[in-house]
Amino acid sequence: MKAKKGVLLINLGTPDSPKVPDVRRYLDEFLMDGRVIDIGVIQRNLLVRGIIVPFRSPKTAKLYNEIWDKEKGSPLLYISEEQVALLREELSDEYQIELAMRYQNPSIEQALEKLRLAMVDSIRVIPLFPQYASATTGSVIEKVMRLMSTWPTFPEISFVNQFYDNELMIEAFADNGRLKKPETFDHVLFSFHGLPIRQLKNVDNSGNHGCDAPNCCAQISSTNKFCYVAQCHATARLIAEKLHIAPEKYTVCFQSRLGKEPWVQPYTSDALEKLAHEGAKRLLVFSPAFVADCIETLYEITVEYGQEFKKLGGEHVELVPSLNTHPKWIEALKQMVLGEQANIPNMQLGETVVNK
Repeated sequence: MKAKKGVLLINLGTPDSPKVPDVRRYLDEFLMDGRVIDIGVIQRNLLVRGIIVPFRSPKTAKLYNEIWDKEKGSPLLYISEEQVALLREELSDEYQIELAMRYQNPSIEQALEKLRLAMVDSIRVIPLFPQYASATTGSVIEKVMRLMSTWPTFPEISFVNQFYDNELMIEAFADNGRLKKPETFDHVLFSFHGLPIRQLKNVDNSGNHGCDAPNCCAQISSTNKFCYVAQCHATARLIAEKLHIAPEKYTVCFQSRLGKEPWVQPYTSDALEKLAHEGAKRLLVFSPAFVADCIETLYEITVEYGQEFKKLGGEHVELVPSLNTHPKWIEALKQMVLGEQANIPNMQLGETVVNK
């Protein structure tokens, strides 16, 4: 009998609808994750359920309403489903491919149960976050391992824990950027999702890693190889090199901060203000932390930052579409499933394997 191989693709998550109760459930599950807001559980309960979720849910629901497709639903979900459908076409029937979201539906529990009932011999888990962070990839791995801990028997399981330098992914982003003619813009932004600075202090088990070191993010080293910010800079560098964008013509920045504590800088809003002050009128924005367009790209960048830049004296902010269903991205996923590494030389694809 031919062995059955399981594949589990996991993205961040989305509400079941743009209605306030569904958005509230999504935000509650997301923000109560101890890897997302890494403070004591009592403090987290008070902060999330007492302040953030009650006040943020109605506002966030309005934003989801702006991007929600009346027929297809959440862009993140239906684009992810399209990615899975295309990946199935590229792989043989030997593979059973399931999609899950870290928060809400389709749930990781449901996807794992399908693979368990299929009695697969192995499971390849691919968290769909190019750059490693404890709050994203780390949370996914922890959740999968916790759920599987009750299984009486284990198939072989492996995780792709980062692919920030995957050559096919870089080429796909570059292809999308090339269509926008970056040379016609005054400046290019690579806007990544932000993280609290305190979460960067634990990326080196020796405790020696520090973002204050000169040129800390200039290259990937043994001490910053799991640093989200260093990996973001590496992704931006590789895309810029493909498009022949000079270092002085682009800026790496970070969006979506929450609360008053310091997050990774420069903030995208500050970058917009600085560029407008310098006279820039047209900006091109990549968002390479996301493999599918979602609220952070379709609304936060396209609408919020577009309006903000115009108020500052700029004229236009143009979003480069995410990977979505680009053929090279689907091929990159296929190679990750097969365990092949289509990467830039001297930069290794992170992988963790747990034997059965």
